[in-house]
Amino acid sequence: MVSCISSDTIKVMPVYLHHIETLLPPTSYPQEEIAATLKRSVAKGDRRTEKIIHHLYAQSAIERRSSVVTDFLPDAEPGIFYDRATDAFLCPSTGARNALYTEAARTMFPTIATRTLAASGFAPEQLTHLITVSCTGFFQPGPDFAILKALGLSAHAERYHLGFMGCYAAFPALRMAKAFCEANPEAVVLVVCLELCSLHVQWTAGMDDLLAGSVFADGASATVVSAREPQSATSALRLDAFSSAIAPAGDSDMAWTIGDVGFQMRLSSYVPEIIQSNVKDAIQPILEKAERTQEEITHWAVHPGGRAILDRVERGLDLPESALVASREVLRNCGNMSSATILFVLKELLSHGVAPEDTLLAMAFGPGLTIETALLTAL
Repeated sequence: MVSCISSDTIKVMPVYLHHIETLLPPTSYPQEEIAATLKRSVAKGDRRTEKIIHHLYAQSAIERRSSVVTDFLPDAEPGIFYDRATDAFLCPSTGARNALYTEAARTMFPTIATRTLAASGFAPEQLTHLITVSCTGFFQPGPDFAILKALGLSAHAERYHLGFMGCYAAFPALRMAKAFCEANPEAVVLVVCLELCSLHVQWTAGMDDLLAGSVFADGASATVVSAREPQSATSALRLDAFSSAIAPAGDSDMAWTIGDVGFQMRLSSYVPEIIQSNVKDAIQPILEKAERTQEEITHWAVHPGGRAILDRVERGLDLPESALVASREVLRNCGNMSSATILFVLKELLSHGVAPEDTLLAMAFGPGLTIETALLTAL
């Protein structure tokens, strides 16, 4: 039984996602290539470990994952993770990993922010609030400051950063943006999520490390939130409601800590099972607030934490195979990009075509085990 810790009612004033933009690093690796690299670096001829790696990667339903790490490209210079000249796998410190995060993030945050704002139809001077999200690195002045400088934003724009929350963090960011817009109808809020999960790869045969290493990837996503009427309904969604729940049995099965050699993930193989057991109860509060039934949900945007998680959500909610096509497409082409991923899924759904008044239920999972949901309506 889940414990519902918060849910909000649907307000009279409509608030919208005006545009969703996504960004991947230019370097990507086929899943088979990553598996082969891991076998060499971790298994080192141990047949049992090789079989575990082969199984995890073969069953991942992922084809490619992007990364800011270029060490494994054929013509790459020696990097902090791998030296091709000596075929040496390296274990950089948390500081070295964070330095690479800082370098990449200072470019990627402003890039996607600029593209998103331009495509949304809003001018930089109209932006009143900026919310940045990331759990894979830290630096100050932070990503909000980098975006402010790149866009030439007013120093009076309100800036907020949500850090270290994990895969569900886009939901509290969007909830915060919605609250700003309800309080001020003229508010224009830019939400930017960026995660560079590949920087925390662990060269160990521990099951948690192998599981995390088989699914996590790098990517960024962003959206503009405002109560102003969207200029184009084709890429806009109305934010109707949010709800949060906790599956108490999972509080030790998904965790995220800072170690001496990167951020270390606790990711139990029981997580998909816990989600399946709790997901039905987790969505009830938001359906009740919206006075809807599960059968009235037209589209499902489920965070693709992994193939098993999508399979278990499908079973737990008794959904048809077609319900999670967008989530599975993002998983196949991008992997799990933590907080950035759910906006990739929503964008994928919009690209498939949604009809006016279609109802979308989005959800993501994170440490706790936390289950966040949002209800949206297509325009």
